[in-house]
Amino acid sequence: MRSMLDSCLSLLELFLSTVVHLLFGFYVFSFAVALDLTQALSKALWSHVVVDDDVHVKHEKSRSSSSSNIPPIVLVHGIFGFGKGRLGGLSYFGGAETKDEHVLVPDLGSLTSIHDRACELFYYLKGGRVDFGEEHSSAYGHSRFGNVYEQGHYPLWDEEHPIHFVGHSAGAQVIRMLQQMLADKAFEGHENTSADWVLSVTSLSGALNGTTRAYLDGMSVEDGKSIRTLSLLQVCRLGVIFYDWFNIRWLKKYYNFGFDHFEMEWNRTGLSGLSDLLSGNSGPFATGDWILPDLTIQGALKLNSKLSTFPNTFYFSYASKTTNPALGFRTTAVHPLLFLRSLQMRQWRYPIHVSPPFKAYKDEDWEENDGALNTISMTHPLFPIEHPSLCVVDDFHVHPMKPGIWYYKILEGDHILYVVSRERAGVKFDLLYDGIFERCRKNIIRIKSPLLPNHIG
Repeated sequence: MRSMLDSCLSLLELFLSTVVHLLFGFYVFSFAVALDLTQALSKALWSHVVVDDDVHVKHEKSRSSSSSNIPPIVLVHGIFGFGKGRLGGLSYFGGAETKDEHVLVPDLGSLTSIHDRACELFYYLKGGRVDFGEEHSSAYGHSRFGNVYEQGHYPLWDEEHPIHFVGHSAGAQVIRMLQQMLADKAFEGHENTSADWVLSVTSLSGALNGTTRAYLDGMSVEDGKSIRTLSLLQVCRLGVIFYDWFNIRWLKKYYNFGFDHFEMEWNRTGLSGLSDLLSGNSGPFATGDWILPDLTIQGALKLNSKLSTFPNTFYFSYASKTTNPALGFRTTAVHPLLFLRSLQMRQWRYPIHVSPPFKAYKDEDWEENDGALNTISMTHPLFPIEHPSLCVVDDFHVHPMKPGIWYYKILEGDHILYVVSRERAGVKFDLLYDGIFERCRKNIIRIKSPLLPNHIG
């Protein structure tokens, strides 16, 4: 009787979670379409003001001019995110990109793996055809090559022209993976790359050490790779497969999960291919080459074991939380999408029949969360080896700031307070991004070693 009741409650929870997420997705999508239609109508009504439109277009081009010596600030979105050009005129970063004249917002795969997104990000900036690497592509069963960027958004990028990166959620790990690949000279045909191509990294609610929510949503605690049969992620898997298989062009122009290199379209795979995808014999969910395995604690440990903190790069991190040890929970700033998960994450415990992911793991350390990530995961890389760090209170007013150290601060708020909707965070939104951009422009200076007498540089 008890097991039947538990099963009914699990099904009810799954149903409610699915409905809430679908409604939120539909809301965002419909808002983007409405915004796009409004802009198109406005443009049609004011089509006679051609000069103003031309000036606006030229201004937009000048903002991201690849010939500028001012290092761009690159905003990297997280899971289910999108860059400039997707979802009509909607901004993932709530319009924060308008605060500086040299900001880039790349559109990367919203559900693709950390590795694949890092590859996309490199070629988005440098230009050329996205190369996921022969070994990686062969191991995970997808095409080696992806989109072609005829003109990189910052082809000057090198050690003399480094870049500032700001990553939200999984975007922070994408940046770290990219920097490691630059250090390892992993991009074929670009043998001069180095970690010093990255001037600073700012992690905004970054998934630096994984999250227990991955297990709540359906990832297996035992291996961190497979998906439970009855789970939110199983619903997500089926939805993504059908979305990519039907391959409705106008729809994918609005939003793309990023799995084009897996070639799951109906005209490529046919019905037999769809059957293989659904049964788990092929595709990203079969091989594990997608974002969720990277967001489990096991996946983060695997990534962190090969990702370094480099001595010439500045690192900053904003960790967020909605829970409170004394009150148990704060409801004032929690989005409905994250409310239930925040409570569940606080109560979640690692199953006693499964060995903890690492020896020092304690459930109580992972209680604080923002509805999507555990606060302990967002401060700085901690596992398997803790990286140098310093907790600050007064908005990073630490002088002189030193490279190679993770300066982190704890913020009150949920996981999406500082993205998508600028109005939700209010004045906090502007204070946060103004501080980030000012730091990038004024306070981060890489001091080169002075030349010795009679030394030719």
